[in-house]
Amino acid sequence: MAAEDEASVAEDGERTASGGVAESIRRRLGECTPAERKVARVLLAAYPSAGFETVARVAERAGVSAPTVIRFAHRLGYRGFPDFQRALRDELEQREASPVALYTATGFAERGGSPAADLLESSAASLTAALRATCAALPPEDLQGAVDLLADPRRRVLLVGGRFSALHARYLGLHLLQIRDDVELLPEGAVERTAALARGGRRDVLAVFDFRRYEPALLDLARLVSGRGGKVVLVTDGWLSPISAVADVALPCQAPATTPYDSLVPALAVTETVVTGVLGALGEAAQEHMRRGEDTARTLGLY
Repeated sequence: MAAEDEASVAEDGERTASGGVAESIRRRLGECTPAERKVARVLLAAYPSAGFETVARVAERAGVSAPTVIRFAHRLGYRGFPDFQRALRDELEQREASPVALYTATGFAERGGSPAADLLESSAASLTAALRATCAALPPEDLQGAVDLLADPRRRVLLVGGRFSALHARYLGLHLLQIRDDVELLPEGAVERTAALARGGRRDVLAVFDFRRYEPALLDLARLVSGRGGKVVLVTDGWLSPISAVADVALPCQAPATTPYDSLVPALAVTETVVTGVLGALGEAAQEHMRRGEDTARTLGLY
């Protein structure tokens, strides 16, 4: 492999690890000129399909010149617009990767029978790297935005997750139930879920966990809450769930695949960080809520 190609691969890996193309666009908005921000808004509004249009078409939709579109691609660290589109294609492939595809792509077949000592060493290295990458890429203002919404006593908090990430939604919900009122884990049953959502409105906050391969039903839920004026807090992966288009706050978790299954350890760390923030924001009110809960549990013999 030529040195230039190696550099390109390294750059792509760096961008993917830092949250994908859409997240890269969001992070660099503050550095952009007003004209470049118009390009960014066009690309994000119809992400990722808008990124596969021609430079001329993107420029026309943004109301800027073609060179502005190219300069914007350079601003993101790409050599040009074709390089930007190549990164988009690579990202789409990764977003749709299944455990079957990752079994081969990660080389797991060759090292699946590693000794326990090697497994521990590789797991410690990969999980530590994922946690560091997640914390480094997560903007403090986004974390604060999630904490502010979930700590607002005037709001009802609804929680839901996907096939595996429903465990994280339940974990967050159980903590929130201990420290504040008006928290509901959305039930699985159609009748029960419909009833919980039918009385929703502007004071709702939906905390949703969605990771690749993203679930359309969760996107429908987010659109429903957002369309009624409610707020959406999304915890997702570095490739960003489609829910990010309607989310008020998105918390991406970086977890480069080293096995056929993406690690949800970074998502758990982000969840616990959010809980700590909400606990601090509620202060004495949370402490009193916890005290009443413990007194009730003791009276009922549950502790």
